[in-house]
Amino acid sequence: MPIKKVIAPQIDFSELRRELHLPDEFPAAVLAEAEAAARAARPAGADLTDVPFVTIDPATSRDLDQAMHLSRREAGGYRVRYAIADVATFVPPGGTVAAESWVRGQTIYLPDGRVPLHPPVLSEDSVSLLPDVERAAVVWTIDLDADGETVGVTLERARIRSRAKLDYVSVQQEIDTGTAAEPYALLPEIGTLLAKRASARGAVNLPLPSQELERDGDGWTLVLRAPLAAEEHNAQISLLTGMAGASIMLDGGIGLLRTMPAPKPEAVAKLRAAAAPLGIPWPDGTSVGGVIAAVDPGTPRGAASLNQAADLLRGAGYTAFGVPDQQERPAEAGHGGVGAPYAHVTAPLRRLADRYATEVCLALHEGRDVPDWAREALPQLPKAMSSTDRIASAADRGAIDLAEAVLLEHRVGETFEAAVLDRDEAGAKRPASAMIAIDEPAVRARCTGDLPLGRRVPVRLVTADRATRTVRFEQA
Repeated sequence: MPIKKVIAPQIDFSELRRELHLPDEFPAAVLAEAEAAARAARPAGADLTDVPFVTIDPATSRDLDQAMHLSRREAGGYRVRYAIADVATFVPPGGTVAAESWVRGQTIYLPDGRVPLHPPVLSEDSVSLLPDVERAAVVWTIDLDADGETVGVTLERARIRSRAKLDYVSVQQEIDTGTAAEPYALLPEIGTLLAKRASARGAVNLPLPSQELERDGDGWTLVLRAPLAAEEHNAQISLLTGMAGASIMLDGGIGLLRTMPAPKPEAVAKLRAAAAPLGIPWPDGTSVGGVIAAVDPGTPRGAASLNQAADLLRGAGYTAFGVPDQQERPAEAGHGGVGAPYAHVTAPLRRLADRYATEVCLALHEGRDVPDWAREALPQLPKAMSSTDRIASAADRGAIDLAEAVLLEHRVGETFEAAVLDRDEAGAKRPASAMIAIDEPAVRARCTGDLPLGRRVPVRLVTADRATRTVRFEQA
């Protein structure tokens, strides 16, 4: 029997916005300063307008942080040019736009609209790397050898002109049909090499399908969307740049890293113990990342295995170093998911920390002092970003929880088939339960009962409450 699409005609996210204290609009003084900056600021630096950069983002995005151009080197290997929107040129230190960006921390995304870090006149217009207009950028040029190893890094302020605003779906179609244009035709080749190197150094990438709420006519529907190969390859270019930034800052003795502890031995042991009953191969000598990369997330057992693997990636944060009250080099400089030191430098339109880390990298690369405004901000950024990360996570989860409850509120008592993703044994004061996923609507929720991990089982819906954003099932 075909699955019937379930659509919720009305979902009101205003209460979630109030609960998270998300601002409705920018103060008048912030808008005025942003509009003045948009009129006055001009791209500076090297003229790279002859390089045919392109952007690759979700189709509806207008806050375009990155543009790329990929080519082969005459000496062998590859050249990656990655242009990043030059936000600092338009946001003067000490101004009202800068102050407001500290209040917001990052762009918060909700299904009915975003809460941007910067006023749209900047983030979706004059600073965004839109096509066919000259834009200010910080351009990373990263040379790779034939195996994908970095052999040279430069960065500079420059003027660029993107040739096209592309989306992941169309890029994937062009790659599949062999019609991709020069600036991104090498994306799968380079991305595959970089992913292979990541696996070899112990990186852990979880290819979990994302649970998304999409417009469907006048209503909403929940879908599970697996990442396209083009998205994974594009992410490798961003990771490559972030590792280059981390290396520059560590060599210079000052900066801001995105850090995360290496997977804990007990989490690895738990994953290995679950692998055998789930039928997940774990050959001797294969790294955790290598095992995960071979898992098919489209099967119940594969999805359960990846859900277990999420425990490996805990404790992400930011670490400042080389400033007063901070050591010159952090004791823990690595990122367990990346398998190397890593920094956020590729999304300054959407994330506060990137603007400062980029300025540190530019100064160190050019052999000059880090600007005082950037240096003085570094010790405050880990706390500021931790706070806004919690808000962003709460917004993501809250919106999905609300949608799940609304989509299912008229179906309490019905039985569904579900995949068992995780399970908790019974305790002294709690029954056995599991995290389960049903197909339509694409809901994940708790279910009481002693359920077999990685299997499909019947479950009964017992609670769907939009007021508390709660959905609960029981074993049928």
